[in-house]
Amino acid sequence: MPLINVTMFPGRTEEQKRELVRELTDAFARTCDANPDGVWVTINEVPPERWAVGGRLISDR
Repeated sequence: MPLINVTMFPGRTEEQKRELVRELTDAFARTCDANPDGVWVTINEVPPERWAVGGRLISDR
């Protein structure tokens, strides 16, 4: 069971998330010759105040 984990900022619509999941699943299945029914995708939405790059919160940039 392959698992694709996506971490991103909140704000995408449900339809955008559906399309992302479809596209990721299709790409993995096609590239790795896998059954799409066995590809798992999780979406983690992390707000900017809980995400940092280069020692600074994104919300402070």
